[in-house]
Amino acid sequence: MYILEHTSITDIHQYQWNELALNAGPFLQYEFLHAIESSGSINNTNVNDSGWQTCILGLYQGDDNLVALVPGYKKTHSYGEYVFDHGWANAFAQHGLHYYPKWIAAVPFTPVTGSRILCKENQLVEVLPVIRDYCGKIQGLSSMHWLFHSEQQQAGLNNLGMPTRYSVQFQWQNRNYGSFDDFLTCFKSRKRKDIKKERAKANRGITIERLHGEALTQDSLNLFYLCYKQTYLKRSGHTGYLTADFFKLIINKMPNNIMLVLARDGTQVLGASLFFFDNTGLFGRYWGALQERDCLHFECCYYQGIEFAIEQQLPLFNPGTQGEHKLLRGFEPFVCRSSHYIRDERFQAAIDDFLVREKHAIKEYYESAYLALPFNESTLLKCNKNDF
Repeated sequence: MYILEHTSITDIHQYQWNELALNAGPFLQYEFLHAIESSGSINNTNVNDSGWQTCILGLYQGDDNLVALVPGYKKTHSYGEYVFDHGWANAFAQHGLHYYPKWIAAVPFTPVTGSRILCKENQLVEVLPVIRDYCGKIQGLSSMHWLFHSEQQQAGLNNLGMPTRYSVQFQWQNRNYGSFDDFLTCFKSRKRKDIKKERAKANRGITIERLHGEALTQDSLNLFYLCYKQTYLKRSGHTGYLTADFFKLIINKMPNNIMLVLARDGTQVLGASLFFFDNTGLFGRYWGALQERDCLHFECCYYQGIEFAIEQQLPLFNPGTQGEHKLLRGFEPFVCRSSHYIRDERFQAAIDDFLVREKHAIKEYYESAYLALPFNESTLLKCNKNDF
């Protein structure tokens, strides 16, 4: 078995990719990754260089028989990854060494847990040694990083000499709820009243609609992009990682995997949130507002998503990274994992030590978040605690 680097997803046939990415979630489908690449959101080398260059690893056997794929990218910075290693880069610089370029197995701008080695389940053991040998031979790269990989792939990556780094997100779990009111019965009385008040404030005098399938149009997505662009510009001084062309492409490539929430005051759009979904769950990814309204963000990004997940009988809802305020709205702490290989053994040893110490702090944070859940006692008993 051998590895080839692919500098474009178009090197791989769409059918071959999606066959290996079956049930891996919407962000690992060929259509999503192709839209990011072909829209110029990555691989651009002009003044707006994103710092992401496609470097997919294809594992082949015999006469170019594709066995596995690793969605990967060479990076010249650490933005858009959501696993923060700027301190590691600074340590390299202080010793006169280059941390960039590095290589990551990830989905650009998408901190969602999933498989990072796409292969048939019975071939994973066979594939891992080939990847291990490749890690030791990488040229011109300081390191390899596997971001937001699944718990099932953690042991294999650890065996490659890549220690695990932990972080915490917040996810909603569907326990066969029949309606949003049914979900609210899981809360303590006071917290249940607080959510009802928030929803009443958000919906006062405005119209909120959910669009998906045939109801989703290019015009509605254009309205969303206006909100997205303006919010990014206000917060960070640029118009967002993703280009307008990306949003034009996904409505054509993935119309049945997108749900859009639009909030209007009369005919004027106030804000919008964009979600992706399939049978694996609902994923809230992008939000933007043209006007600030009390509790509007909570309604469009959280409560509308929960209602949709209940209606569609989806198993989970990941509303995006960070934010302890999600706990009070019924999102439970969830452990995320990444694994890291540093070519320089001196830095690998230092990072290994750092990760051991950081793990204790992350575990304490997770425990405190779990204790802060606003559920009644019977619901708390149903909540699964993640392992470290």
